Amino acid sequence: MIADKMVNFVKNSSAIRAMFEEGKIMAEKYGAENVYDFSLGNPNVAAPAEVKEAIIDILDHEDPVVVHGYMNNSGYEDVRAAIAGSLNCKFGTAFREENILMTVGAAGGMNVIFKTLLNPGDEVMVFAPYFGEYRSYAANYDGVLVEVSPDTETFQPNLEEFREKITQRTKAVIVNSPNNPTGVVYSEETIHKLAGILREKQKEFGTEIYLISDEPYRELAYDGVQVPYLTKYYENTIVGYSYSKSLSLPGERIGYLVIPDEVADSQDVIAAANVANRILGYVNAPSLMQKVVARCLDAEVDVPAYNKNREALYGGLKKLGFQCIKPEGAFYLFVKSPVADEKVFCDAAKKHHILIVPGSSFACPGYVRIAYCVSYETIMNSMPGFEALAKEFL
Repeated sequence: MIADKMVNFVKNSSAIRAMFEEGKIMAEKYGAENVYDFSLGNPNVAAPAEVKEAIIDILDHEDPVVVHGYMNNSGYEDVRAAIAGSLNCKFGTAFREENILMTVGAAGGMNVIFKTLLNPGDEVMVFAPYFGEYRSYAANYDGVLVEVSPDTETFQPNLEEFREKITQRTKAVIVNSPNNPTGVVYSEETIHKLAGILREKQKEFGTEIYLISDEPYRELAYDGVQVPYLTKYYENTIVGYSYSKSLSLPGERIGYLVIPDEVADSQDVIAAANVANRILGYVNAPSLMQKVVARCLDAEVDVPAYNKNREALYGGLKKLGFQCIKPEGAFYLFVKSPVADEKVFCDAAKKHHILIVPGSSFACPGYVRIAYCVSYETIMNSMPGFEALAKEFL
């Protein structure tokens, strides 16, 4: 018998991953070129050349005992110092290596910080639509996820409802911008208002509320849109970052947490996060990849490739009559389903070998997510299928 908690986790396992696995089966049956898999945020763009060069140089010239050995649970000191320096140059911050904790991707970082902060029954607030795995991350530590319903006009956070739902038990608030699944970038005005509400509620309840900024898509922003760096707006901000998207390294599982000195009880939080990194079984982030990303801090993601896909998919679907907002970042299009039950629409899309994810997976039914981190050819070749769906439903 498996654990009771795992029974529910298995039952509610990620629809995104299920769709991805179904796509692999369909590819074997119909040929990969005839299946248009928009399910998973798995970058089609290759990692920058600097990544390969760094890997080869490190393996050729550095001591293998050091490269593949243990280090401080928070990561190599020189790597953390390099990341802190890079952030300071970009955002005018004043981080030190002690403020950086290397993690097994952003997901590992989220679990580390929740292990660090949450007592059973503590509340974690999220703005719908949101990445569905947040439910599991909070539940891992018996936290209670509190959803704020979506503003489907702008997909900016619904701050009026947010204010009403904060309680004495609110311990953390997750912000994901650029957002998965909408591609929306939360505006500076939104962040200022959000920070004001948090300060107001901290004073009202006499508690500390931590803002967790989940930022795997930070570098993927279009049309000159600026993504606010949240530690500059609210003192109790902790940042989780991943190189999965910025360097196209999702399978390498490398990222970091930023825990600024301004965070309440920062020294205790940093110490506890280091211990959490170890006792959760991560021990430390992958050693080789730590050294690699430290050499690639100025490498640039191929934003023009993603933008080309964005323009093609958004323009093509709008021309066919589908409704969606134009994403400002990330690599997702969040499209209004032409029928109330979006799962019916997703099932119909499969008949045309198109795989898309229902919005209910992101706590926003009536919409579907389309990941355009695929080849440009995949997008163009899928258009006849979308045209057939438009004729059927619109």
